[in-house]
Amino acid sequence: QWSRNLIAAGLVADGVVDERSIVDLKPEDVAGYTQAHFFSGIAIWSYALRLAGVSDDTKVWTGSCPCQPYSSAGQGKGEEDERHLWPEWFRLIRAVRPRLLFGEQVASAAVVGKAAGAAGPAPKDGDPRAWFDVVRSDLEGAGYAVGMAVLPAASVGAPHKRERLFFGAVLLADAGG
Repeated sequence: QWSRNLIAAGLVADGVVDERSIVDLKPEDVAGYTQAHFFSGIAIWSYALRLAGVSDDTKVWTGSCPCQPYSSAGQGKGEEDERHLWPEWFRLIRAVRPRLLFGEQVASAAVVGKAAGAAGPAPKDGDPRAWFDVVRSDLEGAGYAVGMAVLPAASVGAPHKRERLFFGAVLLADAGG
């Protein structure tokens, strides 16, 4: 309802709030939208894009996958956690191929994994990579150029550190997009 209120007040881009789980979405459900904000919570992605000067008619997908699998406050299950939803978001990305992507995750997701010495089960395929290594590999394999930065909340004036991993990706012109 919060997102609907922000839309009605004109504070974020006009749109449809779809409350289905991402696991229930099909590519054709999201293919026609100019902007698609997954795991959007309080609609912060639309608001942030506006603050950055990005117009509402810019074709872009954003998402903040659930952080509990990788957060120090979570149970540390990583890819074994049912809330590890990157594979579901990537399924839609790979099918629809949006030109621009932005995402966010807890900073520890850059180092969580056997390769970083973290405890917990290895991914099912035995791959020792951290969460973001998988995201980058998936996106690059699908024809995207990818960049990442870990930024503290204090860098935008907040009175606390709370580091977050932010990433952006652009579909390369010769990648069929």
